[in-house]
Amino acid sequence: MAGEPESVVGSPKTANSCTVEERRVDDVAVLAVAGTLDVLTAPELEVRIKAAAATSPTAIVVDLGRVDFLGSSGMGVLVAAHEDLAPAVRVVLVADGPATSRPLKLVGIADIIDIFPTLDEALTALNA
Repeated sequence: MAGEPESVVGSPKTANSCTVEERRVDDVAVLAVAGTLDVLTAPELEVRIKAAAATSPTAIVVDLGRVDFLGSSGMGVLVAAHEDLAPAVRVVLVADGPATSRPLKLVGIADIIDIFPTLDEALTALNA
């Protein structure tokens, strides 16, 4: 319902829980996100993207492969990162499945940020 915070119905151990792990692959920062990416957890992703950008990568890959819920707040962080960092740092996404790629396509984010089904495909495209 409008005005209510995003949430996931389910067990308490997965609701509003998100982890972000960073690693480097050459000059590319890879942020692997897992769990729920919503209004409560999106700020953590925003902080981690800004921290990764501060290390001067050529690109940032946000891997949403282990995200089980992607809310509008999470999508907003991704769009803002793309807008803030381009063209100096390219932001691309890894998303495959109904919890991530479908909402990104439905709201039009796939039209402005490149989305790949796997990390390998994203890294290959960035090195092309």
